[in-house]
Amino acid sequence: MTLLSSAPGGASVARKTPSAPAAPPRRNQGGVILAVPALVWYLVFMVGPLVAIFVIAALHWPGMLQPVSFAGLQNVRTVLDDPVFMDAVTNTAVQLVVALPLMIVGAYMLGYYVAQQPPGHRVLRYLLFIPGLISTPAKAMVFYAVLSPDGLFNGSLDKVGLGSLADAWLASPSTALACLIVLDVWSGIGFTAVLFAARLGSVPDEIGEAAQLDGAGHWRAMWRIHFPVIRDFVGVVTMLQFLWTLFGSAQNVLLLTQGGPGSSSTTLSFLVYQKAFIAADLGYSQTVGVFLFLVGLAGLLTIRRVFRQNY
Repeated sequence: MTLLSSAPGGASVARKTPSAPAAPPRRNQGGVILAVPALVWYLVFMVGPLVAIFVIAALHWPGMLQPVSFAGLQNVRTVLDDPVFMDAVTNTAVQLVVALPLMIVGAYMLGYYVAQQPPGHRVLRYLLFIPGLISTPAKAMVFYAVLSPDGLFNGSLDKVGLGSLADAWLASPSTALACLIVLDVWSGIGFTAVLFAARLGSVPDEIGEAAQLDGAGHWRAMWRIHFPVIRDFVGVVTMLQFLWTLFGSAQNVLLLTQGGPGSSSTTLSFLVYQKAFIAADLGYSQTVGVFLFLVGLAGLLTIRRVFRQNY
């Protein structure tokens, strides 16, 4: 705003006065209102079950329609003293240590090969994706047909004169867990390779051309050039496969081995199912669920730290 004031001698002088501050723009409240249903959904169906796991783990609950009593830490002591739980921890650790590196390394190498667009690479993408399109019961039936005592694998061994090596692979304590690991790798490696191929396809061509000019072969370009560029994406895919292997192994165990023979193929996720729906011990089941949750959280933090970018 400009004001006129009189100066000595009768002259008028224009003088500016500070104007009032503009009102802050009104925030749009529509976005907050639209987010409320999603927030309520998350609290009810995500946070709610997570809290329920910790609550049930502190209860003695011998069945859905049975009376409930407070157990405190008794369930924790029962779980830690149970040899089946220790077998499940060992089996889950072996499954993760063996299946996860094989799946990620193999899928990355396959994805790199597909990203180079060799002849027939489009058909190869579809072939790699097929295991991801097959339902879990169908995949279990395929593996049962291959690995049963009179199945395809034993029949092939007999045809080549190695019939003495035939075994009941899914019913042997020494091979049941290995068969489940093979199923995990087979069902996950193709789908993961397609994800890697899609990410590698977005890497600028100039990077690969510069590596070739420097004399780098495919092996060096794959691990020294392209891998650091997509390192964060490798971490994300590793997290997803880690969670799938950790929490999703129960269905394969249920369909193929039932955790046996004995507890030789029992995993933590299957133990949660077994104690909740077969043994009707909900307190024990959710105590294992709490342990499984903590393992998953620690695993995610570790993977994120290992695959974080170094620049």
